[in-house]
Amino acid sequence: MSEPILDARVDDDQFDLTLRPRLLTEYVGQEQVRENLSILLEAARRRGEPVEHVLLCGPPGLGKTTLAHIIANELGVAIKVSSGPAIDHQGALGSILLNLSTRDVFFIDEIHRLNSTVEESLYPALEDFRFDAVLGKGVGASAATLPLPHFTCIGATTRQGLLSGPLRDRFGAVYRLDFYTKAELEKIVTRSARILEIEIHPDAVSEIARRSRGTPRIANRLLRRVRDFAQVRADGRATLDTTKQALAMLDIDELGLEPLDRQLLETLIRKFNGGPVGLDTMATSLSEERETIEDVHEPYLIQIGFLARTSRGRVATELAYRHLGITPPDPGPQQTRLL
Repeated sequence: MSEPILDARVDDDQFDLTLRPRLLTEYVGQEQVRENLSILLEAARRRGEPVEHVLLCGPPGLGKTTLAHIIANELGVAIKVSSGPAIDHQGALGSILLNLSTRDVFFIDEIHRLNSTVEESLYPALEDFRFDAVLGKGVGASAATLPLPHFTCIGATTRQGLLSGPLRDRFGAVYRLDFYTKAELEKIVTRSARILEIEIHPDAVSEIARRSRGTPRIANRLLRRVRDFAQVRADGRATLDTTKQALAMLDIDELGLEPLDRQLLETLIRKFNGGPVGLDTMATSLSEERETIEDVHEPYLIQIGFLARTSRGRVATELAYRHLGITPPDPGPQQTRLL
């Protein structure tokens, strides 16, 4: 199997490779996606053909990268990994495509961040398995069409709405991943604790799952931090009390809200009277990138009913006021529906 092209991002939020399931039977949650994928893979195996191009959508940390590796493992083929920002010119794309073998998987994370020139070069590769290259420069330049092996492209995006229609239409299978239930996260934490050889009590497993924001990546990250705390400040066992102390040190509250989540809500409530306020204004007030707010923090706050998006901007709900211990204002005529 060829060596993957590694994304330059190295981040504690990424799954520990030892915790990542390798097969669909090991994958927890996303039942409908898993069922559809199993049919897609089995049909391709029976026909002896590459799998259709797959687009995976959803918030960060829900398993898009894991599913891409699972697809490659299930098919017994190599996977080449890159990201939209890393493929910054046509030559970079051509270098990757021309080194693929038949039925290989080419995984593009953050595919919505491909620049327009690279995206247009990707179209014929996805549709006709050819790469249109420009050889040479200036007046001596010439066009050449290079054949490509029949490969499978898997794109992952947190912002499906930013994908152009022509690019989205070239994916034969589009799946959306949703936040996980507490029961599913408990299974993931239990499995990860077994792999990491952590002695953990069932009530500690439940506590980690409850504060993981419906996201496996966060559940695994919290488990590792609880392990560290238990080894340094306790007897190595992850009890409920030890787990609560570890999560308190991380400033993660009972619902999994982190400091920036609470700062976002408090700024919205105290500085802007609960909204509505635009995303750019919020980002400036928090000195944070708008993409971080929109992709990482807002989806969960909306999911638990603390934040609402309206045509005029973001609005804090009554649940957010109560969670922060702030008395909500009397709702005006336009706010009644939200509060």
